[in-house]
Amino acid sequence: MKAIRFCEYGSPDVLKFEDVEKPVPNDNQVLIKVHAASFNFIDAGVMRGPWPLRLMTGLRKPKKTQLDTDVAGQVEAVGKNPAAAGLFKAGDEVFGVARSSLAEYACAREGALVIKPANVTFEQAGCVTWAGLTALQGLRQGNIQPGQKVLINGATGGVGTFAVQIAKSFGADVTAVCSTGKVDLVRSIGADHVIDYTKEDFTKGDQRYDVIFDNVQNHSFSDRRRVLTPNGICVLAGIGGAGLHPETWGRIIGGFKADLLSRFVRQKFVRYVTKMDKEDLKLLSDLMRTGEVTPVIDRTYKLSETAEAMRYFEEGHARGKVVITVE
Repeated sequence: MKAIRFCEYGSPDVLKFEDVEKPVPNDNQVLIKVHAASFNFIDAGVMRGPWPLRLMTGLRKPKKTQLDTDVAGQVEAVGKNPAAAGLFKAGDEVFGVARSSLAEYACAREGALVIKPANVTFEQAGCVTWAGLTALQGLRQGNIQPGQKVLINGATGGVGTFAVQIAKSFGADVTAVCSTGKVDLVRSIGADHVIDYTKEDFTKGDQRYDVIFDNVQNHSFSDRRRVLTPNGICVLAGIGGAGLHPETWGRIIGGFKADLLSRFVRQKFVRYVTKMDKEDLKLLSDLMRTGEVTPVIDRTYKLSETAEAMRYFEEGHARGKVVITVE
């Protein structure tokens, strides 16, 4: 079968379209015929291999030669485990996370998959999991409640577009922060108010927010505190999009600093790690089924065009998700 492999760290040029052996599911896995997959921030980091990350992925060269990403496709075979066999059967349309999913076939744990809603395309389902879970679990960290004022800073990337829609599904009054060219996009996915950051700094305004979902972290601790309500929560969700930029490490350090400083004030700045959770994935599936969440896709590329897709993804300006389709 065809798959994307990389045997060294570097630019997207290291991503090769090659023949590999078709995987065989173990007793607790499901084999999927892949129809679509998508990138997340960590994938660019694993590919480039910055030294701190190499402590986990391999110092001189990658321990794993394929990326584990979001996936959508059809069940080809099910492992012998009764739980897996009882939940899925050949032909089921599923989505979730799979090992080495930039390929024609991939294996996944049954706990990392759910049934795809019939009204959702494979391309849409193939870009949901990590971005959707990051948005959902982050908003929960903010203790979001109906009627609250919620600001999404960085509202038009993969995570941001999900955060806007999920916050609306929770009954929040949502303000989205984006650039001029993306104002219509965030309005189309349900934002109640839009701030164009090229014209206005949200930290200088008079509005106070119960929750700030900060997907960029490009403001100081004190500036964000100023626009939080007295018991408000700033969720430190991201560091400014995909790719490794000069400011990336500064924003990572700034997140830890904000978390520490908030322990001495009423307002809270919280960090979290997105976790694979089947119940949360089912909730995302339900939100798509009811139309409350619709994945936003910027561009689609063929599997053979993955290197080109990664180059675009690393620019950090995608409107929603970048999807890889597998014919």
